Amino acid sequence: MNEDARKLIQHLQLAPHPEGGYFRQTYCSSELIAAAALPERYNSDRAFSTAIYFLLPGDQVSRLHRLRSDEVWHFYEGNGLRLHLFEETGVYRELRLGAQRSENEEFQVVVPAETWFGVTVAEHHGFALVGCTVAPGFQFSDFTMAGAEKLRDRFPEHRELIGRLL
Repeated sequence: MNEDARKLIQHLQLAPHPEGGYFRQTYCSSELIAAAALPERYNSDRAFSTAIYFLLPGDQVSRLHRLRSDEVWHFYEGNGLRLHLFEETGVYRELRLGAQRSENEEFQVVVPAETWFGVTVAEHHGFALVGCTVAPGFQFSDFTMAGAEKLRDRFPEHRELIGRLL
């Protein structure tokens, strides 16, 4: 792992994340939205919003998963990220998060709710430090890891990428 990434993990007190990489929640709204006021996909009250630091070393991936809420990704430091989105409509698209305008990277990108996605670092020996904001707020019950065969069957032209992101 990149030495700068190791130092950031220690300095920011990040812990391993189930999808890969390292994280720490930095914000959780004290106010709640009642479950009755939310779409049916939510099974309980939610904080207005939550935020985390997320660090992904270049030799790891953020494995394919989806959330019940939209997730805004904010670039802070390191190398660019490639967010690989597999939409329910059967469309694959790549979002580029980072500071390199020559690589068509953006400082912020949004992953829509219920979209399967995985993430890679543009530079294998690098890392990326980002922030992720979720509204309504994130709960681990809103997090689902992908099943390989379902996505491979739905996106046969991306079988190799899907295998890499599992």
